[in-house]
Amino acid sequence: MTAIEVAEDFAQDAHLFAAMLRAGGPVRRVRMPRGLDCYVVTDFALARALLADSRLHKDNRRAYELFEAKFPAGATNQGGSGEALGRHMLNTDPPDHSRLRKLVNKAFTGRTVARLRPRIEEITTELLDALAGQERVDLLPSFAAPLPITVICELLGVAPEDRTEFSAWSKTLLSSSTPEDAQHAAQSMLSYLTGLVEQKRAEPAEDLLSDLVHASDDGDSLSQDELISMAFLLLVAGHETTVNLIANSVLALLREPGQLALLRADPSLMPGAVEEFLRFDGPIHLATLRFTAEAVEAGEVTIPAGEFVLISLLGANRDDERFPDADRLDVTRAAGGHLAFGHGIHYCVGAPLARLEAEIALAGLVARFPGLALDAKPDELRYRYSSLVHGLEALPVRLR
Repeated sequence: MTAIEVAEDFAQDAHLFAAMLRAGGPVRRVRMPRGLDCYVVTDFALARALLADSRLHKDNRRAYELFEAKFPAGATNQGGSGEALGRHMLNTDPPDHSRLRKLVNKAFTGRTVARLRPRIEEITTELLDALAGQERVDLLPSFAAPLPITVICELLGVAPEDRTEFSAWSKTLLSSSTPEDAQHAAQSMLSYLTGLVEQKRAEPAEDLLSDLVHASDDGDSLSQDELISMAFLLLVAGHETTVNLIANSVLALLREPGQLALLRADPSLMPGAVEEFLRFDGPIHLATLRFTAEAVEAGEVTIPAGEFVLISLLGANRDDERFPDADRLDVTRAAGGHLAFGHGIHYCVGAPLARLEAEIALAGLVARFPGLALDAKPDELRYRYSSLVHGLEALPVRLR
């Protein structure tokens, strides 16, 4: 199968990119902008099946070996510090994955997360109060970003003065940056998290990272490397997903005033609307990299062993076979079963927290500012250059 060359700016219209691929078949071989050959899946049923297929592996070390075999020296974006940060449960297979996930699951159950509601509501109110009186703002740095960053940093025990720098490193690592910038951000992140883990070991506090440092389950505990990479995963995934979920949801509503009016008329629709926002324009574009441990039949395509596979979560969630009229936003739609948080053993552990934050943030925003409107033409908005996160660079709005 000949690889389709992917344009450098494919992230600027990720839904069109997915639709074009799907038009040629549910599984397509593509060459990504930096030369990676892989198979991209856009069909909902196949995507759901492959996300839970044990023949698709995520082991970090083996993935780097495959990269080295496929790329000339220096072609990858990370290596070194980046590889060390990637040794977390999202990049492991059973039995290691099962052990790591068991140690963090309790912190993100629906019941545990529900206890955070009062604090999330308090932070939301503070941010909305700060916006009051302003006429025009960029909603990303003023609202969509600080809420989840504050919540996850408080949960893990990251000092307020460190959050801005940490967020900048995260953005560099998850966007298409130069190898030099990515390596610098990874090294800075690694050094910071190493110090943070040591601090929690010496002076434990009432936070999740301290609990993980001192965790023991049936005599098991996390190694130093596992602690650092787990802290990286929870901090980065714990805010990046929700930042983009909030911003993408606001944009979707501002482009569909009728749907915004429905939410204002009946705020009880918000929990279900969040599921529709996740389906319609979710925060993750292509799921994290998998590779075939053996040949895999995917529809009419045989993916050979040792090939990289990318699951298009955006594409799967716009599959008309699963969600009729999928390109239409409908806050009354029964959107449950979408793949925005993945599926299978790697289903997002922070999904309950992201849902709660989005529900509170969006409900507060639309109630506080009845004159909320987009302060730019839709085609002027730019998306981050990333194959992983689907997020805007800025979201200029008028508040009144």
